[in-house]
Amino acid sequence: MSRFFSAKYNTLTPYTPGEQPRDQQYIKLNTNESPFPPSPLAQQRAQEEAAMLQLYSDPTCVSLTSAAAKALGVAADEILFSNGSDEVLNFAFMAFCDADTPAIFPDITYGFYKVFAQLNGIPYEQIPLKEDFTIDLRDYAARNATIFIANPNAPTGLYLSLDKIEQIVKNNPCSVVVIDEAYIDFGGESAIPLTKKYDNLLVVQTFSKSRSMAGARLGFAVGCKNLIQDLNTIKYSTNPYNVNRMTMAAGVGALEDVDYFRGNCRAIMDNRSWTTSELAKLGFTTLPSLTNFVFTKNEAISGKEFYLKLKSKGILVRHFDIPRLTDYVRVTIGSAEQMAAFIRTTKEILEEMK
Repeated sequence: MSRFFSAKYNTLTPYTPGEQPRDQQYIKLNTNESPFPPSPLAQQRAQEEAAMLQLYSDPTCVSLTSAAAKALGVAADEILFSNGSDEVLNFAFMAFCDADTPAIFPDITYGFYKVFAQLNGIPYEQIPLKEDFTIDLRDYAARNATIFIANPNAPTGLYLSLDKIEQIVKNNPCSVVVIDEAYIDFGGESAIPLTKKYDNLLVVQTFSKSRSMAGARLGFAVGCKNLIQDLNTIKYSTNPYNVNRMTMAAGVGALEDVDYFRGNCRAIMDNRSWTTSELAKLGFTTLPSLTNFVFTKNEAISGKEFYLKLKSKGILVRHFDIPRLTDYVRVTIGSAEQMAAFIRTTKEILEEMK
């Protein structure tokens, strides 16, 4: 860093994205992207909008907000779109946390929560998950803090049932509870309907995973209109034109192409089930997942060694070299062909070790 870098960021540890090597052609199962292209309708809408890129995008995202409100069963003033869900999560840290209202979240979860807290100078507490990587609801009862929970969680893939989410929200009436549902479309039940019942609940989702738009950067938050007004205050104080024209149009197309969306989600869930079953035959222990990835380990090989051997054979997975997680690798669920290649290569690696 330069000698001009602000001292207030001296202790900031940036988020580490999944690696994107260019040295060879890989089967990428490390960043939880969809193996399917965006909806044809989404592509068409984006292409049409490209002819007007000389004009600013609509800061109110009227067309997209209207389509999403209809699809989700909420009012237009109860939803806010953002440049990826990361942006709206950062807005939530800015809007609902301060020196008197810290942030709390699990110790094993999406790595950006800690970064956002540090970036904004917000005190935070990381609550240890139980030995089986599940949340102890008692740790989140009556807390004078803003609560952030990824559901299903990353990188474990574990899902917290809707009644347990409601219990956390109900037990913290004076605090905002943010439920990050990046992977909810792969078998979970969204907490969005609960936003009608609780004014302290904010639900965040993304188009990156189930709607095949990771490269477009589109996310959103749903909550009561007062919470959304708070987030809009932050948005209009930082970047009013945060969603570009092409992404906005693609988002409308993706929402309208319901059959394509549902078909891709079903395919991922089917491939996840097959992969989990095949891994079990090879001696792997895999956590129950309701995401587009699995978190798995095998006593016969360390997580790091498995990751490195897969990489040497052209398959990328994610390894977290930290205590409690080091034995595992996280494997994105790709197409049927990609998962067959992953299992075939895994068999080769295990055979070579004999």
